[in-house]
Amino acid sequence: MARPNPHSILSLTLLTLFLSFTTILSAIHEKQNDNPITRFQRYLQINTAHPTPDYTAAISYLISQANSIGGILHKTLEFSPGKPLLLLTWPGSDSSLPSILLNSHLDSVPAEPSKWLHPPFSATHTSDGDIFARGAQDDKCIAMQYLEAIRNLRSNGFVPVRSVHISLVPDEEIGGFTGAAKFVESKEFEELNVGFALDEGQASPGDQFRVFYSDRIPWNLKIKAVGRPGHGSTLYDGSAMESLMKSVEIVSRFRESQFELVKAGKALNSEVVSVNPVYLKAGVAAQDGFVMNVQPSEAEAGFDLRLTPTTDPEEMKRRIATEWAPPVRNMSYEITEKGPIRDYLGRPLMTATNDSNPWWLVFKQAITSTGEKLSRPEILASTTDARYIRQKGIPVLGFSPMKNTPILLHDHNEHLRDTVYLKGIHVYESLISSLSSFIPRSCRQVR
Repeated sequence: MARPNPHSILSLTLLTLFLSFTTILSAIHEKQNDNPITRFQRYLQINTAHPTPDYTAAISYLISQANSIGGILHKTLEFSPGKPLLLLTWPGSDSSLPSILLNSHLDSVPAEPSKWLHPPFSATHTSDGDIFARGAQDDKCIAMQYLEAIRNLRSNGFVPVRSVHISLVPDEEIGGFTGAAKFVESKEFEELNVGFALDEGQASPGDQFRVFYSDRIPWNLKIKAVGRPGHGSTLYDGSAMESLMKSVEIVSRFRESQFELVKAGKALNSEVVSVNPVYLKAGVAAQDGFVMNVQPSEAEAGFDLRLTPTTDPEEMKRRIATEWAPPVRNMSYEITEKGPIRDYLGRPLMTATNDSNPWWLVFKQAITSTGEKLSRPEILASTTDARYIRQKGIPVLGFSPMKNTPILLHDHNEHLRDTVYLKGIHVYESLISSLSSFIPRSCRQVR
C-alpha cells in the first residue's frame, strides 16, 4: 500500500481551512448586508410593473421574509388565472375576536427608464439616503414595513391578542377587479373575520402624517356626437364637432366651478368632483394627417371623472344625460363605473374619524405615542383597494407613514428616504401592537 504524501495532506488541510474561512466570511458579509434597508431594496428590485408583473418572484420573496421572522403562516390564493394573492397570518391569542388586516398591492405602474436618474428597478441607495425605485412609495414600502414591524415585535416577545393578517394583492394599479375585489367576496376572506383594516395612503410634504378615511370613486366617461358630414367651407347647425365642442364647454364650466372651491380654500382637491378630458377622437384620416375640407360625421371625447363618496350618482348621471350629452343634439354617452359606490347597506364608502369609531381612537393614540402628529383626515383624491373592503362594512384607514416627503407615486424618479422608511417601521410597531391588543369595554366586561 502506498504511503500518503504529507505534502498532499497539508495542501488538502489548508484548502479545507481556506474554504471554511471563505464560507464564514461570506456568511458574515451576508449577515451584515441583511438589514431592513437591504431587505427593502431586494423587494424593490423585483419588477412587478404592468403589463407583465413578476408576481411569482415577489410572492416567493415575501414568503422567505415571513419564514425568516417565524411564527407567520402563509397561503397563496388565486381567484383569477395568473393573478396570485399572498395571505400572511400572525395568529393571535384569542381567535374569537375580529382580526386586523394590513393590505398592500404587489403590482406597480410602468416606468420610463430613460427619464430616471437611476434604473427604476435597481433600488439604488444614494449617499444622501434616497432609495430610487418604482414602488418605493406606491406601495412596496408598507408591505415591508408591516413585516419589519412584526419582526421587531416578535423579537421583543410581543404576542397579539387579535390575529394580524397581511394581504398582498395583485392588479391594484389596473383597478383591483382580479385581486382585492374577488378576495373580499371569497370564503377565505369571510373566514378572516376582519374587524379593522389598514391600506395604503400617500406621502406628506409637511411634518404631519396624512390619513385617509375614503377614496373618490372613478368613472370613465365617453361622450359621442353624430352629425351631418359636409364640406369644410359650409356653415350649418348640428355638426358632430360643433355639438361635441358645446359639450366640452359645458363640462369645462362644471370643472371650473368645482376647481374654484379648491382655489378659494373652501375644499380640498379630493372633496370636489373632478372631471378631466383625456382624449379627443374626430376627423377623417388622411395619409399625412386629416382631411381638412371635410366636416366629420362623428366626434368623441373621453373624461376621467372622480366622484366624492357623498356625491349622488343618480344626480350625476342626470347631469350628464341632460346637460353634457343631451340626445336633442344627437349625442350619446357611456359611463364605466370603476368599482363600488356604496357599501352593502347602501351607505357611502367612508370610515368615521371621530369618537363614534373606537378603532379611530386606537389608531390616533398609537400615532401620538410615537411622538408623531396626524393632519386633518382626508378623502384620497385617487383610488385604492380600500374601497372593496369598505364595501363589506369594515372600517379602513389609508395610511403610509411618510412625512417631509415629496409625493412621487407614478412619477419619474420615485424614491423614499431611508430614515423615513425606518421611522415608518417604528410607527407600524406601535399601530400593530395597539390595534391587535384592543379589546372594547363590552368585551372586557363579559370576560
